[in-house]
Amino acid sequence: MTLDLPPIDIAKYVAAKRAADMVEDGMKVGLGTGSTAAWLVRCLAERVQEGLAIKGVPTSQRTARLAQEAGIELITLEEARWLDITIDGADEFDGELNLIKGGGGAHLQEKIVATASDLMVVIADVGKAVDALGAFPLPVEVLQFGWRTTQMLIEEMLVSTDVLGRSASLRMGGQTPFVTDEGNYVLDLHLHRIGHARQLTLMLNQIPGVVENGLFIDICDRVVIGHGDGRVVVRDINLGTEEVSHMESEAEDNLFRDL
Repeated sequence: MTLDLPPIDIAKYVAAKRAADMVEDGMKVGLGTGSTAAWLVRCLAERVQEGLAIKGVPTSQRTARLAQEAGIELITLEEARWLDITIDGADEFDGELNLIKGGGGAHLQEKIVATASDLMVVIADVGKAVDALGAFPLPVEVLQFGWRTTQMLIEEMLVSTDVLGRSASLRMGGQTPFVTDEGNYVLDLHLHRIGHARQLTLMLNQIPGVVENGLFIDICDRVVIGHGDGRVVVRDINLGTEEVSHMESEAEDNLFRDL
């Protein structure tokens, strides 16, 4: 059946479906977190029902629940040790395939899983492409203990960096602070533009109380960009190639009715 979806969801779906086609029988697959990654889980589940044998390593409790409900066999990263491929979404990506991730608060596990993979593939709608990172708030996972001090140290450090904004806010989940799967808080840095992302990620992770930040530098190998008209662009940073195709926005209703 043809899905009756708005263009943004068609873009996410076709990107996820194209990336799911990159997964081969017997692979150990890192499963990302977020709205686009949820489409991926459903697309992989459809292939599993058709006979594809894979083992998935989820990057969050949310993804684990979704994958289990969809019938994908899960293992831990400790059991897998190393992965063939990780497929995940992104909040922003630039021309060098550097990313901002963590809008869903899972960037710590996402970064660990992505770096333990032979291939890291990002799936995104075309609106996530930017000339320079930073319009999306940069998530920084911090310990609950002394988080206000950590926030102060981050804001002081930002004075000497090439960014346009220098404020940090505690992410809330309703009336209480948002808490990650690891029991930490998230500070969102409102930077507007990041001049030197590679330098910033190193400086952030040197601050006491910082667990990990949402800058993914030199981690992504390939990005799959979906468009609302069904077009898909696959850009490979290592091969220097760009492939354009068109995918039909068709899927089984029972797999996608809750997205």
